[in-house]
Amino acid sequence: MALSGAQAALRLHPRSSCQGGQFMKTDPNPLFQRYLDGRITGAEMTELNELLEHNESVRSDFVDWLNLDAALAAMSRGWEAAEEIRPRVFRPFWKSRLALAASVVLAAGLLWFWQDANRACAVVAERAGADGLEGGTRVRGERFELAEGTVKLLTRRGAELVIEAPAVFRFESPQRLRLEKGRLAAEVPPAAKGFTVVTPDGNAVDLGTRFGVDVPAEGDSEIHVFEGEVIATGAGGDRSLRGGDALVMSRGNGDARELRSAAFIQADELPALDAGLAAGQQARSRLATEALKSDPALIALIDFDTGPRRPGVYRLVQGRWPGSRAAEFVEVGDHLRLQIGGDQSWPQLTLAAWVRLDHLGAPYQSLLHTDGWSENNSGQVHWMINGNATMRLALRENVLAAGSEEKNGYPDSSIPVLTEQGRWVHLAVVYDSEKGTVRFYLNGRFDRETRQSFAHPARLGPAQIGNWHQQDRKLSGRIDQLLVLGRAMSDAEMVELHEAGTPYR
Repeated sequence: MALSGAQAALRLHPRSSCQGGQFMKTDPNPLFQRYLDGRITGAEMTELNELLEHNESVRSDFVDWLNLDAALAAMSRGWEAAEEIRPRVFRPFWKSRLALAASVVLAAGLLWFWQDANRACAVVAERAGADGLEGGTRVRGERFELAEGTVKLLTRRGAELVIEAPAVFRFESPQRLRLEKGRLAAEVPPAAKGFTVVTPDGNAVDLGTRFGVDVPAEGDSEIHVFEGEVIATGAGGDRSLRGGDALVMSRGNGDARELRSAAFIQADELPALDAGLAAGQQARSRLATEALKSDPALIALIDFDTGPRRPGVYRLVQGRWPGSRAAEFVEVGDHLRLQIGGDQSWPQLTLAAWVRLDHLGAPYQSLLHTDGWSENNSGQVHWMINGNATMRLALRENVLAAGSEEKNGYPDSSIPVLTEQGRWVHLAVVYDSEKGTVRFYLNGRFDRETRQSFAHPARLGPAQIGNWHQQDRKLSGRIDQLLVLGRAMSDAEMVELHEAGTPYR
């Protein structure tokens, strides 16, 4: 049976292995050996992940073995061919322990070289809806087309890669992945320093970091550095990017852009997404959507899974569910045009949307803006996110009640809607002109009620999602579903709307 470099060193030198002046434990966890061999099963991978997450000592040992494995792999690349290891190499009359240690390393390197070509580049550690890539699957040099879902891969040297569909990728080596299309988030430990993502527009070379690479179906590739440093290589030469930097890999040296950290699914989000699918949340959401379609007060239910593409400038990317679609707004001029509600007035109005925000925009980010905003258009609706991450619902010519906490003349929520995790959030607001109230909700929970002394019925009509006529309304992120209802939903209904639609558990 083929041995990993670390195993070979263990079996040839059973007392201890020394690396960097520190002695390593002689009895590694069997899961380490199975992982290094590429023979680990899905259940064993789950067990190893649990150990690494909750046991600092296990994490330290695992890093030691990855480092030894990597060092032996590097040494083996200098050999053109492996020769037979003969028993005479280990004659007892050797006078130097150093010579004995050197022979052990040499033998380990030769064994590594012999079996290196047949070992997997990575193993599937976790997945959420990625059919065909079961946990524990060994990934070699095959070309993978990920039609839906998200998968986490763990490379031989410990690099953690989360790839979101739709994606096309393949490993060129354990330290080099070609991403033809898709979105990848990487966390690279010291043992895997130098890991490279190859895109159609250039390469991202890790220098020990956390970063993301986005290769859209249309447009230029992007590199986003969350922490550490990455070297972007392209036609215009090399460019160093550090934490907080982002780059569009266009011609020349590339163009800087805003960091879109929440555009990438990170490893800590995957378990909740997978648990949501296992709990039947996708089917539950589908049933809730069908129920909304039969509500007599429904004005519009905007999704992106069915029907022709809606007019506007935006990207279609994966939504909350594997295989679903959401509208993503990236560039300054991105927008989606709607015609909703006609010329009718609505005494009551409920607005709700599933949103994944990339970052805060200054000063506003548009969720829904009607085109009109003039003195003869009282009741026109502008729903947005403020620069401090709170929601705002502004209706033309409405007036706040005396003593209101808001200082800017419009009803605002109190809780910031941009979560630290950068995940999907459910935003909602309920307007009642007869009661003169505006009620805000975040993830199904009531936040704040604002009273108005003068409240017009809501008016809709031509509108935009993700932007407005001015340059200070651009949304940065995705919208999966937008509900416009001509009645006031109750607190209980709002809880159910969120619980039925959340992709997490």
